[in-house]
Amino acid sequence: MTNYKTTELGKIDEIINLENGKAFLHDVLELTGCEISVNTVPKGFKVPFNHKHKQNEEVYIVLKGEGIITIDGEPVKVKEGSAVKVLPAASRTIENIGDGHFQFICVQAKTESLEQFGLGDAELC
Repeated sequence: MTNYKTTELGKIDEIINLENGKAFLHDVLELTGCEISVNTVPKGFKVPFNHKHKQNEEVYIVLKGEGIITIDGEPVKVKEGSAVKVLPAASRTIENIGDGHFQFICVQAKTESLEQFGLGDAELC
């Protein structure tokens, strides 16, 4: 049995050609503790609806471009290098306000479920 699984996303710029400009990793990597999506959206793109979650928080990590994540009606401007955590009950939407593609990773995991992290979950072998 193999203790790892890999996938190839291809070039991040080409993710824009996938459905909704998203590559989800949950199924292809058989993730059991979170969902991760890699996203590329075009200039001028805006999600046409707000959404929230029942139990999962999200972390948005901006790789390229500029955007606005509107959280509970408050616009939060983000750019390359920004990271934003959004709690489950918060209403959110996202838009690209830059001159090119807006690329980000979204990590979704059940809030209050992390028991160990970093070196607390590591051991030397």
